[in-house]
Amino acid sequence: MCTAITYKSKNFYFGRNLDYDFSYGESVVITPRNYTFVMKHTDDIQSHYAIIGMALVTQNYPLYFDAMNEKGLCMAGLNFVNNACYESKEVTNKVNVASFEFIPYILSLCSTINEVKDTLSKMVLRDTPFAEGMQPGQLHWLIADKDNNCITVEYMKDGMHVYDNPTGVLTNNPPFPLQLFNLNNYQGLSNAQPVNTFAKDIPLECYSRGMGGLGLPGDLSSMSRFVKAAFTRSFAKSNEDEDSSVSQFFHLLTSVEQQRGCCDVGEGKYEITLYSSCCSTNTGIYYYTTYDRHQITAVNINHADLDSNKLITYPLLVKDTIYHQN
Repeated sequence: MCTAITYKSKNFYFGRNLDYDFSYGESVVITPRNYTFVMKHTDDIQSHYAIIGMALVTQNYPLYFDAMNEKGLCMAGLNFVNNACYESKEVTNKVNVASFEFIPYILSLCSTINEVKDTLSKMVLRDTPFAEGMQPGQLHWLIADKDNNCITVEYMKDGMHVYDNPTGVLTNNPPFPLQLFNLNNYQGLSNAQPVNTFAKDIPLECYSRGMGGLGLPGDLSSMSRFVKAAFTRSFAKSNEDEDSSVSQFFHLLTSVEQQRGCCDVGEGKYEITLYSSCCSTNTGIYYYTTYDRHQITAVNINHADLDSNKLITYPLLVKDTIYHQN
């Protein structure tokens, strides 16, 4: 399972928790402008915007989980099991894009959400696997640009759905309209202390800080994480400088992270937050932490040769260093 969010201070930030019970061997990958994306059903993309994000590189191809391009357009794919359904046959008069190509295709060609919407209207997603034995991931996507425009894309049996996303949040099942409707159940929650509207003739007291949020979900299910992330993001405040904003962003993701032992998936395995990421659309920096390394690590797309034609890979730093102060 996963949670993706956006956050706006002075600048715009985008990122996610990737929650699973094992790692894919992912790394931070920069795809320069002249790397050729070999496409399954349409023309290869030989020149494009540079991209940075978390990916599994196999057969010299970056299978991105989440990423940002040099124009500040960001995109993340999250599990959407038993709901995602792609086209099995060619659709004429449309650009046919394999689902694993979706993130690089959009980030290669688009710089704004308006451009994304136009591109989406001309394409379909296919269920073509990357390679034999690799089934297409059942995903839906959060996409946002640096101007804080945000959409959710879901491809189901009845085709593609593109939703404006006012929450800046995406988790997993159920489909996005149901997640959004479920927020109606929590509209009475607040960051302020509650006022007694229950029984004015009874002298009720606020015996603790934070009682305005009573009823806020705290479990790890996808609907609960959606509500918790939407609430936390809605009230989050930080200074507007980069360090403060990035720090706050990771605090938001921490509010819905998964700890080892709390989500048992059987056979002695537990789902955990393998990594958390933050894309800074103004600076071009991809920040990340991992389960065993809370120190924030930064990779700057602008420090790489963006006119190259070869992938640039940065292995994840995964071991915490504890600073002993005495």
